Parts: sequence; structure tokens; C-alpha cells
Amino acid sequence: MKFYDALGLEPKLAIDLDDLKKRFYDRSRQWHPDRFSRSSSEEKQRSEEMTSMLNDAFRTLREPVTRAEYFLRESGLELSKDAPPELLEEVFELNMALEELRGGDESARGQLVLAQERFTGMLADADSGLSRLFASYDGKADAIVLEQIRATLNRRKYVSNLLRDVEKELNVHSAN
Repeated sequence: MKFYDALGLEPKLAIDLDDLKKRFYDRSRQWHPDRFSRSSSEEKQRSEEMTSMLNDAFRTLREPVTRAEYFLRESGLELSKDAPPELLEEVFELNMALEELRGGDESARGQLVLAQERFTGMLADADSGLSRLFASYDGKADAIVLEQIRATLNRRKYVSNLLRDVEKELNVHSAN
């Protein structure tokens, strides 16, 4: 896993953020293009490539969700684009309420505020669950746990998109 390698980290899902920062800054200083200003064009290019990779690695690995998504991709697993089946009925009702609010029916606002609160809670639950799953997977690299992480990330991503849509609509219609 190239991002972990670039930072000299063991590929794990739960990482120490202070250690990550230290490694990032140490390696950034080591590969900074200014240090290679008098070097060959190949060495300058390598410095720029490493600096770019270190920046990408740091941005990806510092956030638990992007780290897990990267870890899954590197492990050959992709996230689903489908709605989690247990949310389908709720999504249908949510879409109806969104359309009602867009159509000027302010009575849908209460339902959307409740959905916003519920989705915010679901995200917090997913994040908490991910932390537990990360520790479990790092303790014993189990494919079943990796699938549970993927399922949690799929659900989290979908709920995050729903929350974004609700918040956008509530903000648009509160400004009017």
C-alpha cells in the first residue's frame, strides 16, 4: 500500500495521528524540492513526485473514512453505489418530503428536521462502529471484518449524502 509505505507506516486502519503528522513532516523535509535545487533533473522529478505522494498520503490517511476507503480499494474491495436495503422505505418518504418542501409545503419541514437529526445520529453511530471494527481488523486481519467495514462505509456514505440533501433543502427554504 503505497501511501503507508511512503510514510513508513504499517498498513493499519487505526493509526496514531500524532505519529502520522510526525512522519509526514519528517519525510516532507527529506523530500522537499528546495533540497534538490542543484540535483539532476531526475532527482528533482523524484522529489516532486514524492512530495506529491506524501501530500496525498497525509490527506487520505489522516481522516478515518478516507483511510478506510483507501484501505479497502488497495485490498481489492470497492464501495457499493446502491442504497442499503434497510433505508429504502425511509429514502422514499424523505424524497416525498423534500419534493413537498420544494413545492412550497412548509409542513414537510418538521419531518426533514427529524430526518436531519436521525441521519446525524446514524453518522455518529457509523463512526463509532468503524473505530471498533478498525481495532478488530488490526488485531486480526479477518476478511469478514473487512466486509463489515465495507458495509458500514457504504451505509455511512449513503446516509451522509441524504443528510447533505436534507441540509441543503432546509437551508434553501429557510433563506426564502
